[in-house]
Amino acid sequence: MMGDISIRPWLETDSAVELTELLHRAYARLAAMNLRFWATHQSAEITEQRIASGECFVAVADGVICGTILFRDASRTSGSPWYDRPNVASFGQFAVEPGLQSNGLGRRLVAHVEARAAASGARELALDTAEPAVHLVDWYTRLGYRFIEYAQWQHTNYRSVVLSKAVGDA
Repeated sequence: MMGDISIRPWLETDSAVELTELLHRAYARLAAMNLRFWATHQSAEITEQRIASGECFVAVADGVICGTILFRDASRTSGSPWYDRPNVASFGQFAVEPGLQSNGLGRRLVAHVEARAAASGARELALDTAEPAVHLVDWYTRLGYRFIEYAQWQHTNYRSVVLSKAVGDA
């Protein structure tokens, strides 16, 4: 099944409504934990605004989007001391259809933006997630990401952990 899924850039013809619905499904477990990630409740308009803030990639199976990740190069990454560094890129708005989770698609999407970050000249690729979402922090740690700092975003109801991984030449 994973071989039948391709990863490509977001197209103007893709549906922000459908992507938003995917985000809501993928983040439902986090919403049930009372963690207010943007992706638990954002509108399609917010999804479009977030897509415009970076490079959105989607995983597609049989013409249907089943995963997404948003890459921001170092010039578009900011908001915390680590994010403000000139050689740190980031990713977010990352989701995989719940029925496809734990099958390697998330790893493929992350690997895709790791390669994109290295190609952009970034030395580090960072992300942030909710501190209480221990399962996510553990997953990213297994992928080679390390703890950098805590951050408190205005739009969330939790403290975030910023994690990062070296992707470019030192």
